[in-house]
Amino acid sequence: MDNSLSQPFTTSVVKFKSGSQHCSADYYLPNNKGSHPVIILAHGLGGVRTMRLGAYAQRFAQKGYACLVFDYRHFGDSEGQPRQLLDIKKQLEDWQSAIDYVHTLPEIEHRKIVLWGTSFGGGHVLAAAAKDHRVAAVISQCPFTNGLSSSLAVDPLTSVKILARSIQDRIGALLNAQPVMVPIAAKPGETGLMTSPDSYIGYTRLQPPGNEPPNFVAARFALDIIRYYPGRQAKKIKAPVLFCLCEPDSVAPSKPALKYAAQAPKGEVKLYQDGHFDIYLGDAFDRVVSDQLEFLSRYVPSRRATDM
Repeated sequence: MDNSLSQPFTTSVVKFKSGSQHCSADYYLPNNKGSHPVIILAHGLGGVRTMRLGAYAQRFAQKGYACLVFDYRHFGDSEGQPRQLLDIKKQLEDWQSAIDYVHTLPEIEHRKIVLWGTSFGGGHVLAAAAKDHRVAAVISQCPFTNGLSSSLAVDPLTSVKILARSIQDRIGALLNAQPVMVPIAAKPGETGLMTSPDSYIGYTRLQPPGNEPPNFVAARFALDIIRYYPGRQAKKIKAPVLFCLCEPDSVAPSKPALKYAAQAPKGEVKLYQDGHFDIYLGDAFDRVVSDQLEFLSRYVPSRRATDM
């Protein structure tokens, strides 16, 4: 990775153990002396860290925050077979392993650990923070909070097609067969987990040119998503939580997220008139990062931020 001397931070690739395997991560460390708050970042449904998460980490690191940006097991550079297996339980274990890992780093201020998740990961951070009260703050961006609401965002015919593949894949898994895959993002009328008019274009815009991650996951995941309600954990989170919600969100509806945000003891909400995939780019990205940095400056200030 580029460790340009002009940058106020250095980057390296690290690995941490999760279960019997290892997650791969990019580690951003500010150059200024002393201990640093740390932000742990991971992506959404089938996403990997090369899909614009580095842009967030760079902005945070410039303000004095260490960042650990990791890939879930079975995705990206992390270990795990079969590939593209989205296992909710395992992904929550990966978040816990990441928290445990940063606690071993001497340059980290262990009382200032922040979880940052987006889309499906935005739901994961709510569940993780509700379980681990060592977390000092949470940023949940356009979060998946309610399995039923997100499932209903997919048209019925597509849902039936996905269900058929997911049952086939689950049965195949019992027989040690190769996974049956389903596209993550597809065009309207096609079969995919996200088929809104902005999904395919929006998802592919986040992929690094020439190194596009696979646009599919093992179909068995669809049998689990409808039973996952991470938003219900918001009321158990003791730390401050910033909910960054896109009101015209075609993938993770904002209505249930607003309900869960109101239940968080220290919840704050920022609303954006941007689509689910727009918030990662351009002016929308600048707006949301500015709001997130302001939130961080109040609850987990860095040395560099307080010196400015």
